[in-house]
Amino acid sequence: MDVAVIEPHPALLGPFAILLLSIAIFPLILRQHWERHYQKLCALLATTTCGHYVFALHGGARVQHAAGEYTTFIVVVGTFFVVAGAIHLHIPRPASPLSNVTFLFGGSILANFIGTIGASMLLLRPFLHMNRGRGSAIHVAFFIFTIGNLGGALLPVGPPLFLGYIKGVPFLWTALHCWPQWLTATAALLGIFFVADTIACSRGPTAKTPATRFHCYGKWNFGALLALLLILVFVPNGVREPSMLMVAMVSYFFTPQRVFEANEFSWRPLIEVAWIFLGIFGTMIPVLDYVEFHASDFHFASDARFYWSTGLLSSVLDNAPAYLTFLTAALSLDHFDINRLPDVAEFASGHGSRLAAISVAATFFGGLTYIGNSPNLLIRAIAESRHVPTPGFLTYIIRYALPILIPILGLVGLIFFRG
Repeated sequence: MDVAVIEPHPALLGPFAILLLSIAIFPLILRQHWERHYQKLCALLATTTCGHYVFALHGGARVQHAAGEYTTFIVVVGTFFVVAGAIHLHIPRPASPLSNVTFLFGGSILANFIGTIGASMLLLRPFLHMNRGRGSAIHVAFFIFTIGNLGGALLPVGPPLFLGYIKGVPFLWTALHCWPQWLTATAALLGIFFVADTIACSRGPTAKTPATRFHCYGKWNFGALLALLLILVFVPNGVREPSMLMVAMVSYFFTPQRVFEANEFSWRPLIEVAWIFLGIFGTMIPVLDYVEFHASDFHFASDARFYWSTGLLSSVLDNAPAYLTFLTAALSLDHFDINRLPDVAEFASGHGSRLAAISVAATFFGGLTYIGNSPNLLIRAIAESRHVPTPGFLTYIIRYALPILIPILGLVGLIFFRG
Protein backbone atom coordinates (compact mmCIF):
# COMPACT_ATOMS: atom_id res chain seq x y z
CA MET A 1 0.00 0.00 0.00
CA ASP A 2 1.34 3.42 -0.99
CA VAL A 3 0.89 6.11 1.66
CA ALA A 4 1.68 9.81 1.60
CA VAL A 5 4.74 10.88 3.56
CA ILE A 6 4.18 13.80 5.92
CA GLU A 7 7.00 16.14 6.96
CA PRO A 8 6.78 16.19 10.76
CA HIS A 9 7.90 18.85 13.19
CA PRO A 10 11.28 17.89 14.77
CA ALA A 11 9.57 17.78 18.19
CA LEU A 12 7.70 14.66 17.04
CA LEU A 13 11.03 12.81 17.07
CA GLY A 14 11.10 13.18 20.86
CA PRO A 15 8.95 10.14 21.78
CA PHE A 16 11.16 7.87 19.69
CA ALA A 17 14.32 9.22 21.35
CA ILE A 18 12.76 8.87 24.82
CA LEU A 19 11.78 5.27 24.09
CA LEU A 20 15.20 4.21 22.82
CA LEU A 21 17.04 5.89 25.70
CA SER A 22 14.66 4.22 28.13
CA ILE A 23 15.31 0.80 26.57
CA ALA A 24 19.05 1.40 26.80
CA ILE A 25 19.26 2.80 30.32
CA PHE A 26 16.39 1.78 32.59
CA PRO A 27 16.84 -2.04 32.43
CA LEU A 28 20.36 -1.46 33.76
CA ILE A 29 19.77 1.08 36.54
CA LEU A 30 16.07 0.66 37.43
CA ARG A 31 15.42 -2.92 36.38
CA GLN A 32 12.48 -3.66 38.71
CA HIS A 33 10.70 -0.39 37.91
CA TRP A 34 11.30 -0.94 34.19
CA GLU A 35 9.82 -4.44 34.27
CA ARG A 36 6.68 -3.11 35.99
CA HIS A 37 6.12 0.00 33.87
CA TYR A 38 7.70 -0.41 30.42
CA GLN A 39 4.34 -1.42 28.89
CA LYS A 40 2.79 1.86 30.04
CA LEU A 41 5.66 3.90 28.62
CA CYS A 42 5.54 2.13 25.24
CA ALA A 43 1.77 2.52 24.99
CA LEU A 44 1.86 6.17 26.06
CA LEU A 45 4.57 7.20 23.60
CA ALA A 46 3.02 5.27 20.70
CA THR A 47 -0.46 6.63 21.43
CA THR A 48 0.82 10.19 21.69
CA THR A 49 2.65 10.01 18.37
CA CYS A 50 -0.07 8.19 16.46
CA GLY A 51 -2.78 10.40 17.92
CA HIS A 52 -0.97 13.52 16.71
CA TYR A 53 -0.63 12.02 13.25
CA VAL A 54 -4.31 11.09 13.06
CA PHE A 55 -5.93 14.19 14.54
CA ALA A 56 -3.43 17.00 13.90
CA LEU A 57 -1.74 15.93 10.64
CA HIS A 58 -4.63 13.92 9.16
CA GLY A 59 -2.20 11.04 8.60
CA GLY A 60 -4.45 8.17 9.51
CA ALA A 61 -3.21 6.18 6.50
CA ARG A 62 0.37 6.34 7.83
CA VAL A 63 -0.73 5.01 11.21
CA GLN A 64 -2.82 2.27 9.60
CA HIS A 65 0.13 1.26 7.43
CA ALA A 66 2.44 1.06 10.47
CA ALA A 67 -0.17 -0.94 12.40
CA GLY A 68 -0.36 -3.51 9.61
CA GLU A 69 3.41 -3.86 9.52
CA TYR A 70 3.53 -4.25 13.30
CA THR A 71 0.90 -6.99 13.20
CA THR A 72 2.84 -8.91 10.57
CA PHE A 73 6.08 -8.46 12.51
CA ILE A 74 4.66 -9.80 15.79
CA VAL A 75 2.92 -12.73 14.10
CA VAL A 76 6.15 -13.85 12.41
CA VAL A 77 8.35 -13.44 15.49
CA GLY A 78 5.74 -14.98 17.78
CA THR A 79 4.98 -18.06 15.70
CA PHE A 80 8.64 -18.98 15.29
CA PHE A 81 9.14 -18.37 19.01
CA VAL A 82 6.31 -20.73 19.97
CA VAL A 83 7.22 -23.54 17.59
CA ALA A 84 10.92 -23.39 18.52
CA GLY A 85 9.91 -23.59 22.18
CA ALA A 86 8.06 -26.84 21.42
CA ILE A 87 11.33 -28.62 20.60
CA HIS A 88 13.65 -29.82 23.38
CA LEU A 89 17.15 -31.08 22.69
CA HIS A 90 18.99 -33.21 25.24
CA ILE A 91 22.74 -33.51 24.68
CA PRO A 92 24.26 -35.31 27.67
CA ARG A 93 27.89 -35.77 26.71
CA PRO A 94 30.60 -33.27 27.71
CA ALA A 95 31.60 -30.89 24.95
CA SER A 96 35.00 -30.62 23.34
CA PRO A 97 36.19 -27.41 21.69
CA LEU A 98 35.49 -28.95 18.28
CA SER A 99 31.96 -30.01 19.19
CA ASN A 100 31.30 -26.55 20.62
CA VAL A 101 32.44 -24.92 17.39
CA THR A 102 30.30 -27.32 15.36
CA PHE A 103 27.31 -26.60 17.59
CA LEU A 104 27.69 -22.82 17.28
CA PHE A 105 28.16 -22.98 13.52
CA GLY A 106 25.10 -25.19 13.08
CA GLY A 107 23.15 -22.98 15.45
CA SER A 108 24.04 -19.86 13.47
CA ILE A 109 22.75 -21.52 10.31
CA LEU A 110 19.56 -22.67 12.05
CA ALA A 111 18.95 -19.17 13.46
CA ASN A 112 18.69 -17.88 9.90
CA PHE A 113 15.70 -20.17 9.38
CA ILE A 114 13.85 -19.81 12.70
CA GLY A 115 15.03 -16.40 13.92
CA THR A 116 17.61 -15.50 16.54
CA ILE A 117 15.07 -15.46 19.38
CA GLY A 118 13.71 -18.91 18.49
CA ALA A 119 17.20 -20.34 18.02
CA SER A 120 18.37 -18.91 21.33
CA MET A 121 15.38 -20.45 23.10
CA LEU A 122 15.99 -23.81 21.44
CA LEU A 123 19.78 -24.08 21.63
CA LEU A 124 21.10 -22.20 24.66
CA ARG A 125 20.09 -24.73 27.29
CA PRO A 126 21.56 -27.72 25.36
CA PHE A 127 24.74 -25.71 24.82
CA LEU A 128 25.06 -24.91 28.52
CA HIS A 129 24.22 -28.54 29.35
CA MET A 130 27.00 -29.75 27.06
CA ASN A 131 29.45 -27.51 28.91
CA ARG A 132 28.17 -27.99 32.44
CA GLY A 133 30.95 -27.96 34.95
CA ARG A 134 33.13 -25.75 32.78
CA GLY A 135 30.68 -23.32 31.20
CA SER A 136 32.01 -19.79 31.47
CA ALA A 137 31.41 -16.23 30.37
CA ILE A 138 33.21 -16.87 27.09
CA HIS A 139 30.65 -19.52 26.13
CA VAL A 140 27.80 -17.07 26.78
CA ALA A 141 29.54 -14.27 24.86
CA PHE A 142 30.23 -16.36 21.75
CA PHE A 143 26.71 -17.79 21.81
CA ILE A 144 25.44 -14.20 21.69
CA PHE A 145 27.85 -13.33 18.88
CA THR A 146 27.17 -16.29 16.60
CA ILE A 147 23.60 -17.43 17.24
CA GLY A 148 21.99 -14.40 18.84
CA ASN A 149 23.24 -11.93 16.23
CA LEU A 150 25.16 -13.25 13.20
CA GLY A 151 22.52 -15.94 12.94
CA GLY A 152 20.04 -13.33 11.79
CA ALA A 153 22.05 -12.06 8.84
CA LEU A 154 20.84 -14.20 5.93
CA LEU A 155 17.07 -14.68 6.02
CA PRO A 156 14.47 -12.13 7.18
CA VAL A 157 12.60 -14.25 9.71
CA GLY A 158 13.10 -11.83 12.61
CA PRO A 159 14.32 -8.37 13.50
CA PRO A 160 15.91 -6.41 12.00
CA LEU A 161 15.81 -7.86 8.46
CA PHE A 162 12.13 -8.74 8.56
CA LEU A 163 11.40 -5.01 8.69
CA GLY A 164 13.09 -4.72 5.29
CA TYR A 165 11.19 -7.70 3.95
CA ILE A 166 7.79 -6.24 4.76
CA LYS A 167 8.95 -2.99 3.15
CA GLY A 168 9.80 -4.78 -0.10
CA VAL A 169 13.31 -6.30 0.08
CA PRO A 170 13.09 -9.74 -1.62
CA PHE A 171 13.10 -12.66 0.81
CA LEU A 172 16.32 -14.27 -0.46
CA TRP A 173 18.16 -11.01 -1.14
CA THR A 174 20.35 -11.04 1.97
CA ALA A 175 21.13 -14.75 1.63
CA LEU A 176 22.34 -14.20 -1.93
CA HIS A 177 24.27 -10.98 -1.29
CA CYS A 178 25.46 -11.11 2.33
CA TRP A 179 26.70 -14.69 2.74
CA PRO A 180 30.38 -13.77 2.12
CA GLN A 181 30.30 -11.26 4.98
CA TRP A 182 28.44 -13.71 7.22
CA LEU A 183 30.86 -16.54 6.46
CA THR A 184 33.93 -14.32 6.98
CA ALA A 185 32.75 -13.03 10.37
CA THR A 186 31.47 -16.40 11.55
CA ALA A 187 34.67 -18.24 10.57
CA ALA A 188 36.82 -15.64 12.31
CA LEU A 189 34.74 -15.75 15.48
CA LEU A 190 34.69 -19.55 15.63
CA GLY A 191 38.43 -19.70 15.00
CA ILE A 192 39.05 -17.42 17.98
CA PHE A 193 36.57 -19.36 20.10
CA PHE A 194 38.21 -22.70 19.25
CA VAL A 195 41.59 -21.44 20.47
CA ALA A 196 40.12 -19.87 23.63
CA ASP A 197 37.99 -22.92 24.44
CA THR A 198 40.92 -25.27 23.86
CA ILE A 199 43.02 -23.29 26.34
CA ALA A 200 40.17 -23.23 28.87
CA CYS A 201 39.58 -26.96 28.42
CA SER A 202 43.24 -27.79 29.04
CA ARG A 203 43.27 -25.81 32.29
CA GLY A 204 40.15 -27.33 33.87
CA PRO A 205 38.90 -30.83 34.66
CA THR A 206 36.60 -32.59 32.24
CA ALA A 207 33.02 -32.77 33.48
CA LYS A 208 31.68 -36.25 34.16
CA THR A 209 28.33 -37.03 32.61
CA PRO A 210 26.08 -40.10 32.58
CA ALA A 211 26.29 -42.29 29.51
CA THR A 212 22.91 -41.45 28.02
CA ARG A 213 22.07 -40.73 24.43
CA PHE A 214 21.03 -37.69 22.45
CA HIS A 215 17.28 -37.06 22.51
CA CYS A 216 15.04 -34.67 20.65
CA TYR A 217 11.55 -34.21 22.07
CA GLY A 218 8.84 -32.64 19.95
CA LYS A 219 10.84 -33.35 16.80
CA TRP A 220 7.72 -33.20 14.61
CA ASN A 221 7.79 -29.45 15.20
CA PHE A 222 10.72 -29.18 12.80
CA GLY A 223 8.06 -29.83 10.17
CA ALA A 224 6.03 -26.98 11.67
CA LEU A 225 9.08 -24.70 11.39
CA LEU A 226 9.44 -25.63 7.74
CA ALA A 227 5.74 -24.92 7.21
CA LEU A 228 6.17 -21.47 8.78
CA LEU A 229 9.10 -20.71 6.51
CA LEU A 230 7.23 -21.80 3.38
CA ILE A 231 4.19 -19.74 4.37
CA LEU A 232 6.39 -16.72 5.01
CA VAL A 233 7.96 -16.96 1.55
CA PHE A 234 5.08 -18.04 -0.68
CA VAL A 235 1.78 -17.02 0.94
CA PRO A 236 0.63 -13.45 0.25
CA ASN A 237 0.06 -10.84 2.91
CA GLY A 238 -3.35 -11.11 4.53
CA VAL A 239 -3.48 -14.89 4.24
CA ARG A 240 0.07 -15.35 5.55
CA GLU A 241 -0.59 -14.19 9.11
CA PRO A 242 -3.65 -16.39 9.86
CA SER A 243 -1.89 -19.38 8.28
CA MET A 244 1.18 -18.92 10.48
CA LEU A 245 -0.97 -18.48 13.57
CA MET A 246 -2.79 -21.72 12.75
CA VAL A 247 0.50 -23.63 12.49
CA ALA A 248 1.70 -22.20 15.81
CA MET A 249 -1.58 -23.06 17.54
CA VAL A 250 -1.46 -26.66 16.30
CA SER A 251 2.16 -26.91 17.45
CA TYR A 252 1.40 -25.48 20.89
CA PHE A 253 -1.72 -27.50 21.68
CA PHE A 254 -0.49 -30.83 20.28
CA THR A 255 2.95 -30.71 21.90
CA PRO A 256 3.04 -32.30 25.38
CA GLN A 257 3.44 -29.72 28.12
CA ARG A 258 6.46 -31.61 29.48
CA VAL A 259 8.41 -30.44 26.42
CA PHE A 260 7.66 -26.79 27.21
CA GLU A 261 8.47 -27.43 30.86
CA ALA A 262 11.81 -28.97 29.92
CA ASN A 263 12.59 -25.82 27.94
CA GLU A 264 11.36 -23.65 30.84
CA PHE A 265 9.15 -22.02 28.21
CA SER A 266 7.76 -18.62 29.15
CA TRP A 267 5.66 -16.06 27.30
CA ARG A 268 7.55 -13.24 28.97
CA PRO A 269 10.22 -12.68 26.28
CA LEU A 270 7.58 -12.54 23.54
CA ILE A 271 5.36 -10.19 25.56
CA GLU A 272 8.31 -7.87 26.15
CA VAL A 273 9.20 -7.85 22.46
CA ALA A 274 5.55 -7.15 21.55
CA TRP A 275 5.26 -4.14 23.87
CA ILE A 276 8.63 -2.66 22.99
CA PHE A 277 8.04 -2.96 19.26
CA LEU A 278 4.57 -1.50 19.67
CA GLY A 279 6.33 1.58 20.98
CA ILE A 280 8.97 1.43 18.25
CA PHE A 281 6.54 1.08 15.37
CA GLY A 282 4.32 3.82 16.77
CA THR A 283 7.03 6.37 17.49
CA MET A 284 9.08 5.63 14.36
CA ILE A 285 6.46 7.02 11.97
CA PRO A 286 7.69 10.64 12.21
CA VAL A 287 11.32 9.50 12.33
CA LEU A 288 11.05 7.68 9.00
CA ASP A 289 9.18 10.60 7.44
CA TYR A 290 11.74 13.09 8.74
CA VAL A 291 14.66 11.01 7.47
CA GLU A 292 13.02 10.70 4.07
CA PHE A 293 12.70 14.49 3.80
CA HIS A 294 16.19 15.28 5.13
CA ALA A 295 18.37 12.33 4.07
CA SER A 296 20.67 14.57 2.01
CA ASP A 297 21.53 16.57 5.15
CA PHE A 298 23.19 13.56 6.80
CA HIS A 299 26.07 13.36 4.26
CA PHE A 300 26.09 9.57 3.88
CA ALA A 301 28.28 9.50 0.80
CA SER A 302 29.70 5.99 0.92
CA ASP A 303 28.91 2.39 1.79
CA ALA A 304 31.53 2.58 4.57
CA ARG A 305 29.68 5.45 6.26
CA PHE A 306 26.40 3.57 6.07
CA TYR A 307 28.10 0.46 7.47
CA TRP A 308 29.68 2.14 10.49
CA SER A 309 26.80 4.54 11.18
CA THR A 310 24.19 1.78 11.08
CA GLY A 311 26.39 -0.52 13.12
CA LEU A 312 27.30 1.89 15.89
CA LEU A 313 23.70 3.02 16.34
CA SER A 314 22.59 -0.63 16.37
CA SER A 315 25.03 -1.43 19.16
CA VAL A 316 23.94 1.27 21.60
CA LEU A 317 20.21 1.30 20.89
CA ASP A 318 18.34 -1.47 19.10
CA ASN A 319 19.29 -2.81 15.70
CA ALA A 320 15.74 -2.99 14.30
CA PRO A 321 14.94 0.77 14.32
CA ALA A 322 18.55 1.55 13.37
CA TYR A 323 18.23 -0.68 10.30
CA LEU A 324 14.97 0.89 9.22
CA THR A 325 16.23 4.44 9.81
CA PHE A 326 19.33 4.05 7.65
CA LEU A 327 17.45 2.06 5.01
CA THR A 328 15.07 4.99 4.75
CA ALA A 329 17.99 7.40 4.43
CA ALA A 330 19.65 5.32 1.70
CA LEU A 331 16.43 5.10 -0.28
CA SER A 332 15.75 8.81 0.05
CA LEU A 333 19.18 9.75 -1.31
CA ASP A 334 18.12 8.17 -4.60
CA HIS A 335 14.59 9.60 -4.41
CA PHE A 336 12.93 6.30 -3.49
CA ASP A 337 10.07 6.00 -1.01
CA ILE A 338 10.39 3.33 1.69
CA ASN A 339 6.59 3.02 1.81
CA ARG A 340 6.38 1.91 -1.84
CA LEU A 341 7.20 -1.76 -2.42
CA PRO A 342 8.40 -1.24 -6.05
CA ASP A 343 10.81 1.49 -4.93
CA VAL A 344 12.39 -0.74 -2.30
CA ALA A 345 12.68 -3.68 -4.72
CA GLU A 346 14.28 -1.41 -7.34
CA PHE A 347 16.73 -0.06 -4.78
CA ALA A 348 17.68 -3.62 -3.75
CA SER A 349 18.42 -4.58 -7.34
CA GLY A 350 20.39 -1.44 -8.19
CA HIS A 351 22.18 -0.56 -4.95
CA GLY A 352 23.22 -3.95 -3.61
CA SER A 353 26.41 -2.88 -1.88
CA ARG A 354 24.68 -0.13 0.08
CA LEU A 355 21.81 -2.36 1.16
CA ALA A 356 24.29 -5.08 2.13
CA ALA A 357 26.26 -2.58 4.25
CA ILE A 358 23.12 -1.60 6.16
CA SER A 359 21.87 -5.18 6.55
CA VAL A 360 25.20 -6.62 7.68
CA ALA A 361 25.90 -3.78 10.09
CA ALA A 362 22.50 -3.95 11.77
CA THR A 363 22.74 -7.70 12.39
CA PHE A 364 26.44 -7.93 13.27
CA PHE A 365 26.84 -4.87 15.51
CA GLY A 366 23.83 -5.83 17.63
CA GLY A 367 26.17 -8.14 19.52
CA LEU A 368 28.41 -5.33 20.81
CA THR A 369 26.23 -4.70 23.88
CA TYR A 370 23.43 -6.47 25.71
CA ILE A 371 20.96 -3.84 24.51
CA GLY A 372 21.89 -4.03 20.82
CA ASN A 373 19.56 -6.92 19.99
CA SER A 374 16.54 -8.45 21.71
CA PRO A 375 17.97 -12.00 22.23
CA ASN A 376 21.05 -10.74 24.09
CA LEU A 377 19.40 -10.05 27.44
CA LEU A 378 17.31 -13.21 27.05
CA ILE A 379 20.48 -15.30 26.63
CA ARG A 380 22.07 -13.64 29.63
CA ALA A 381 19.00 -14.24 31.80
CA ILE A 382 18.80 -17.94 30.89
CA ALA A 383 22.52 -18.42 31.56
CA GLU A 384 22.22 -16.74 34.95
CA SER A 385 19.25 -18.95 35.83
CA ARG A 386 21.48 -21.97 35.15
CA HIS A 387 24.20 -20.52 37.44
CA VAL A 388 26.61 -20.09 34.55
CA PRO A 389 29.07 -17.21 35.01
CA THR A 390 27.93 -14.33 32.82
CA PRO A 391 29.77 -11.06 32.21
CA GLY A 392 28.24 -7.84 33.46
CA PHE A 393 27.25 -5.06 31.08
CA LEU A 394 30.63 -3.28 31.01
CA THR A 395 32.64 -6.50 31.38
CA TYR A 396 30.93 -7.93 28.32
CA ILE A 397 31.90 -4.87 26.29
CA ILE A 398 35.46 -4.50 27.57
CA ARG A 399 36.52 -8.16 27.68
CA TYR A 400 34.64 -9.60 24.71
CA ALA A 401 32.97 -7.12 22.37
CA LEU A 402 35.80 -4.59 21.99
CA PRO A 403 38.82 -6.93 21.72
CA ILE A 404 37.09 -9.73 19.76
CA LEU A 405 34.03 -8.55 17.87
CA ILE A 406 35.11 -5.03 16.87
CA PRO A 407 38.29 -6.16 15.03
CA ILE A 408 36.26 -8.72 13.09
CA LEU A 409 33.64 -6.13 12.20
CA GLY A 410 36.44 -3.81 11.11
CA LEU A 411 37.85 -6.57 8.91
CA VAL A 412 34.44 -7.11 7.30
CA GLY A 413 34.13 -3.39 6.65
CA LEU A 414 37.64 -3.17 5.21
CA ILE A 415 37.11 -6.11 2.84
CA PHE A 416 33.56 -5.51 1.67
CA PHE A 417 32.57 -1.87 2.32
CA ARG A 418 35.50 0.40 1.52
CA GLY A 419 33.67 2.46 -1.12
